[in-house]
Amino acid sequence: MRYHNITMDDMNNGDGIRTVLWLAGCSHNCPGCHNPITHDINGGLPFDDKAKEELFQNLNKDYLSGITISGGDPLHLQNREDVTNLIKEIKNNFPSKTIWVYTGYLFEEVADLELMQYIDVLCDGKFVIALKDNNYHWVGSTNQRVIDVNKTRKNNTVVLYEDK
Repeated sequence: MRYHNITMDDMNNGDGIRTVLWLAGCSHNCPGCHNPITHDINGGLPFDDKAKEELFQNLNKDYLSGITISGGDPLHLQNREDVTNLIKEIKNNFPSKTIWVYTGYLFEEVADLELMQYIDVLCDGKFVIALKDNNYHWVGSTNQRVIDVNKTRKNNTVVLYEDK
């Protein structure tokens, strides 16, 4: 797995104050994407032990709500195994922190992946420039959904996340 950046104390990519891990690799190539530099699966830097240590040190901060994993696409086929392992480790070490994941895939396409049992919120769907809405909270186009994964699993139907 490769990454481009770790953003500390972010308030734009999920509820609360968060750490954001920006991964490399996206095959959706949505026109108008706000982060096309992350599309190349071989771009960025290797996510090594030093990067993980930086990420975990930041997650130790009491005031942080959690982590957001974006990109690129964390659910790119080549990222899935490493992202699953990382999310499991984060959930184990930081059980009170929420985990948000952004993906161009629809929830229905990834609902059965192992990592879904550890994710709190999934922002799904490809960005569609014709549906861009700067006032649409947490995502860029109105076709995208911000899904409360725990409530969705409990109710067996997609439940949208409600800001607290």
